[in-house]
Formats: sequence, structure tokens, C-alpha cells
Amino acid sequence: MTSRKNRPLIDLSCTERESNESDNVCFADLLQARLSRRRWLQGGAALAASLGLPAGLSACAERPLQPAGTGSSLLGFEAIPATAADAISVPPGYRTQTLLPWGTPLLPGADDYHADASDSAAQQALQVGSHHDGMHFFPIDVKTGGNSSTEGLLVMNHEYVDPAILHPEGPSGTPRPLAEAEKELAAHGNTIAHIRLNDQGEWQLVKNSRYNRRITGTTAMAIDGPLRGHDAMVTRYSQDGTATRGTLNNCSNGYTPWGTYLTCEENWAGCFVSRGEQLRGQKRYGIPYEDSYYHWHTATPAADHTRRFDATPVAAKAADDYRNEPNTFGWIVEIDPFDPDSTPVKHTALGRFAHEGIIFQPAQEGEPLVAYSGDDSRFEYIYKYVSHESYHASTAGPHLLQHGTLYVAVFHDDGRGEWRALDIDDADFQRRAAQAGVTFGDQGDVLVNTRLAADVAGATKMDRPEWGAVHPHSGEVYFTLTNNSKRTDDQLNAANPRAHNVHGHIIRWRETAGVAGDRFAWDVFWFGGEAGTAQPLFAKESDAASEISSPDGLCFDNDGRLWIETDMSSYGDQIGSRAFGNNGMYCADPHSGEVRRFLSGPMGCELTGIATTPDQSTLFVNIQHPGEGSEPGQFTSHWPDGGSARPRSATVAIRRADGGKVGA
Repeated sequence: MTSRKNRPLIDLSCTERESNESDNVCFADLLQARLSRRRWLQGGAALAASLGLPAGLSACAERPLQPAGTGSSLLGFEAIPATAADAISVPPGYRTQTLLPWGTPLLPGADDYHADASDSAAQQALQVGSHHDGMHFFPIDVKTGGNSSTEGLLVMNHEYVDPAILHPEGPSGTPRPLAEAEKELAAHGNTIAHIRLNDQGEWQLVKNSRYNRRITGTTAMAIDGPLRGHDAMVTRYSQDGTATRGTLNNCSNGYTPWGTYLTCEENWAGCFVSRGEQLRGQKRYGIPYEDSYYHWHTATPAADHTRRFDATPVAAKAADDYRNEPNTFGWIVEIDPFDPDSTPVKHTALGRFAHEGIIFQPAQEGEPLVAYSGDDSRFEYIYKYVSHESYHASTAGPHLLQHGTLYVAVFHDDGRGEWRALDIDDADFQRRAAQAGVTFGDQGDVLVNTRLAADVAGATKMDRPEWGAVHPHSGEVYFTLTNNSKRTDDQLNAANPRAHNVHGHIIRWRETAGVAGDRFAWDVFWFGGEAGTAQPLFAKESDAASEISSPDGLCFDNDGRLWIETDMSSYGDQIGSRAFGNNGMYCADPHSGEVRRFLSGPMGCELTGIATTPDQSTLFVNIQHPGEGSEPGQFTSHWPDGGSARPRSATVAIRRADGGKVGA
């Protein structure tokens, strides 16, 4: 077995390098301005009430929800305790089923998964991918207005791979063998799986279904929006700048009102390397100078589909090398799961950054379509997209994502917020760009450099904005700010409340000038931390059932329960599972402030991906990277197969024993 020190250094976390060097205000600074001259994390209801955040979100006071503390609770289950067991734990009265683990045969000709991970790249392309992440359940009859809860298409992302587990003996040294690089590319992307509930209440893969499909790191993709055919998208592969290959590091997701899936490219930048003098956008996106996550560009024998990950200019013009290849990543990609012959489309109007996911306000007939997305990196931003064309159910389609205005959030210290347009024709944006000494050639140049444009606009730096969710009744938007351990002790002053913020928090806002408007009001819904952490909005402290660290996944069900998943890193200076048990999933009643731990995952995993059937009788969650950090043959988790097996990411279907709504 090759020792780790002799294998290529591969960043298993796939976290983007911090690259925001702007002087823009940090969200924590604004929060501290509202809490200045008051103690921060001391317990006690009286103190919590005194912290001064607007009661009920000042602009959200009219939300059609029951008053806090009255009526019946939305949470009808018994909280489970924290645990470090290598297993799935759920409340009494619930049962779980594991399905679609990495390596499950999906397409005709696929072999059964080999326990020693000896499956070839060609076989991996026919099997379920690795490191399951965001997902959505599409009822099989959704295109005709149906809402089946017993049959549908489960579509999921495969965020990244751990070569120490993906290959029998871990990754070989550099240069990388082409076969290993190709298997890693094949394990990325997406799985579309046709599933059906049987009479015993268990979900089964519908084998040989025409809908079953894999999309990988080499699948042909189209480019649309302002950057279709743009000079910045020209590569050796697509000399007219209209196409690219593959989607990578797909984290969270979204789904459209017309029944398609949106997969979001997050920490893609580290897959590339660009030596020498980097182009303007490469440094701001954290593309390494030295080497990439996976060293795919070194693959031997050389192949065009791996050589493209070296973005160093080597030719006289962009059409003869891959200097622009990174520009073809960092987008939101639309997939039609009901058309297996369709080409996925990268929507450039939605901006280029480390997209964690995308969520929509409920579509209103005759009104613009409105969506939000976070840039999951320390000190990055939250964005809003408003379509130029109005939504009409009879004609809705991808055109609504091709032309629109992208905005970035500015949070003011008095609880107000504003959306600033990243639009080359907007007078305020032009003024700010001139003041910053930054020139953009056209709107395509603005969007391919979205982070730089947001810097220019004066956006508020956030602590890793990840998943979002829109309350189905009130329209309030909730966002997780997972953590930011880079906030240092010497920043502890009147402008900063939490140094070394490893616990994170959840913010929320309501649009105050209409959902397509440019004003909002915000507050903090929940603060991460151990039991005893003050929760000002509810004038109380968190307890053992509601102590949350590093909130990540977020989703509302149709009844208004807020599902929260956590991602405490196993590496670096994060807290791991020392105080909180393994990563888990919690459920919150947003009007009463009740929060209870609902699920605990196996060792080393991240809880991610949330989807539910329309009747809420099945809740699907993804268990990503159990046994994270394992060495070949020295696995720290053996879930889900048990014994001495290597760990495998997989989906878990959760159902009540009596068939009722999950969580109720």
C-alpha cells in the first residue's frame, strides 16, 4: 500500500481558497454594530431579549403564521440525543432505508459494485457516482400536473471524490495515470434514477428505465445567456465559445417551475492550475498557481479531456489552448431529467462563482421569476436574480434563466438591506466601477467576473453563505452562514462579535419592495453553538436538542417545517464531533423557535441533500463521505455495508412506521 506522503496531495475538503481581498464590510461587522455595548453569548432570556434584533423581523411582522408559543407545535417527534455511532439514528416510530450507494449499477451493461473499488472508469460512468449531495424528487407525472408520491425521478449531485477510497490502493503519484483521472471524472456529476415505492413501503430502482442517466465531468454541455459565444468562453474544444465538457463539484441544487433540475458548480476552481501571470478572473476565484486538487492535467498518457485542466496560456491565441477553460465552470446547469437525450445547459445570466445552490420565490403568473444563490467561500456574497421576462405557466422554460438582472446583497447595520445590480448599464454600478478603477467590456465581462463586480458594488462579506430556503407561506428567505474560522481574535472590537466563528448561524430576510424589488429587512434566526447559546429572536437559549454547529443544508417542507443539516468538518481547526456528536439533521418550527435533532449520521459524514415526496411521507437525505479522511484499508467508517467494508456515500429514505408525514 502506498503511503499517503508518497501519494499526490489531494485536498479532500475541496474548499476554495479564500480570495476576497476587497475592503467591503463583513456581515459580522454589521451584526456587531447592532449588538455593540452588549455581551454576546451569555445565556439568559432577559439578556437575549435585550440584544435588540427586531422582534419577528420588523418587516416580517405581518407574516401569516401563528404567534410564537401559541397553537400546536409543528414538531411531532421525540428529539434524539447526540451520538458518535457509525450508524443512522432517527426518532422512535421512524424507519430508514439505504438506497443508491456509490457504485450501484444504473445503466445497461453496468457491473455490480466491486467491494475492492476495482471498477474501471467505463464502469463508473454506468454506475451511481460518488459523494452524493443536493437532490430533488420529481413525481413521475409532474410534467402533466401530477404529484405522485410513489414513483418518480430522484436526481442528485456528486460533489467530489476521495481518491483514497475511490481507488483500491488510493491515488498513484504524479503524473496521474489516465485511468485514475478518468474514473474520478466519471464519479463526478449527477445521477438521474427512476425509483418506485413497492407494496412493502421500500423504494426500488426501476432497472432499464429510459430515464436512468449519468452526467459526468466529461458530458457535453451547452453555454447560454450573455456569455454564449463570448470571447471569454473560447477554448480549443469550443472555438466559437458555445460549449464545454462536464460539470464538477456540484454541491446544492434547485428545481424550476417547469420541471427541470438545476445543479450548482461550487468549488470547481481548485480542479485547475494556471502558472505564470494569471488572467484577471483567475486569482479572484482562487485558481492555484502551484497545482490542482486532483492533478488531472498531469494524466499520462496525455489526453485532451484531462490536459484542459491546465489553464496556463501556451499558445498565441485562446482558441489554441485552455486558458479560458475555467471560465466555463462556476455556473448553474439546467438538466431536463425527463429527456435523456437533452444537453445540459450552463446559464451564464445567473453569475459565476462557487454556487452552493439556487432557490426560487414561488412563481407568480405575469411577474418576473426571482431566485437566490450563495457563494460558498469565506467572506463571499449572496446574490439575487430577477428575470427580464415575466413568468407564464403555459410558456415557462429555460428562457427565463437566459436574460435577467443579477444583484448582490448589502446588509445595513439597522436591519435594512439592499440589492445592488451587477449590470453594466446601471448608472450606480457604472459609478462604483469608475471609483474603483475597474473597467468591464460588456455584460459578459461583468458576469464571468461576478465576484469582482460584486466587490465593486460594495457587497457585504458573509461567513460562507450556503443553502437557502423560502418559507412556503410567508416568502421569508432563510440562509445558512456555515462558519468562518478565519475571523481572528484581533478583530474583536466594536465592529466584530465572533472571532474564530466555527459554529455559524442562520439569517433570514423578507423583501420589502416586492419580491423583485431592491430592498429587504433582515435578522438572525438561529445562532450555532453549544447548549446555552442565546437565541435573541426567541428570548431563550439553545438546549441539548437544539445545539447546532455549522448549519449547511436547508429546506422547508410544505407545512413550514425548516429542516437543517450540519457539516462540521473533520479537518483543520473545525470542531469536529467533540461536542455535538456526528453531523446530523434538525427540524425547526420557525414561529415557536423549537429546534430538535431528528437524525444523526455515521462517522465522518456530512448530512446533505434534502428532498421529499409531495405527500411528505418520505424524506430523502444524502450521507456524504462517511469515513472522511480514511486511508486505503484503514477506514474510519464502514457504513452502509458494515463489517470491514470501505465507506460509500448513499441516499437514505426516511418514513414513519404509520405512513404519516415525516416530522409531524
